[in-house]
Amino acid sequence: MKTLVLSALMLAFTFGATAQIQAPQPSPLGKLEQKVGLTDVTVEYSRPNMKGRTIFGDLVPFDKMWRTAANKNTMVSFSDDVVIDGQTLKAGTYALFTKPGAANWDVYFYTDTENWGVPQKWDDSKVAAKITVPVVKLPMTIETFTFMVNDLSNGGANLAIIWEDTYVAIPFTVPTDSKVSASINKVMSGPSSDDYYAAAVYYMEEGKDIKKSAEWIDKAVDMTKDKPRFWYHRQQSLIHAKAGNKKEAIAAAKASLAGAKEANNADYIKMNEASLKEWGAM
Repeated sequence: MKTLVLSALMLAFTFGATAQIQAPQPSPLGKLEQKVGLTDVTVEYSRPNMKGRTIFGDLVPFDKMWRTAANKNTMVSFSDDVVIDGQTLKAGTYALFTKPGAANWDVYFYTDTENWGVPQKWDDSKVAAKITVPVVKLPMTIETFTFMVNDLSNGGANLAIIWEDTYVAIPFTVPTDSKVSASINKVMSGPSSDDYYAAAVYYMEEGKDIKKSAEWIDKAVDMTKDKPRFWYHRQQSLIHAKAGNKKEAIAAAKASLAGAKEANNADYIKMNEASLKEWGAM
């Protein structure tokens, strides 16, 4: 009996293992990630091989829309708005379609990414950007379909397609200068109210220099006096109370209470009323 059970288990294991054998895909998935300036560029695509076939003008006909690779649509993502041939392409993910030609390719960034291959019904309104780029013939053949991001600079790069003896490059620019300039301007203009607020709260919670904490929270409140923030005033009251400045703590708690009532924030109303009662101000 034990022998029969053992044999059955061995058979089940053998057939179960066979059913789970994995084999490589003919067009394996690939993923390209590249930082261009401060912008993240990602390409997800399948990678077919030539396998002795003539590709462009045969397997991939000229002047017909192509999925640009194999299997599911090639997906291109940008973390920032980029510019392609004078057209602003919003941050996001796009399906990449092409129309290869002997001398030039038309390249389309398509907003509908849920197609398997070329959409059955093409919709020009979903073309977020289009560019025509020249074909460069290579002195050798490339067996596997390949995307590259090359000719990098701080301000842009080329999204390149290479297969067989063909190379095409799609130039794009990224907003590095505007992002760096904004960062420089922010730093050079000094800490923001949020910076002072965060530093003050951290110092209070970590038991560090409470006088410095009070100085910073007062700056944060002063910087936002045109549009008071009741949560700023709440922390100001707690910091001054901890620093032994009861008068300032009460004034801040009353300001926070008034703002919380205007915002109809029940939690802050309750917390401020409790503090004012504790400090003998209610």
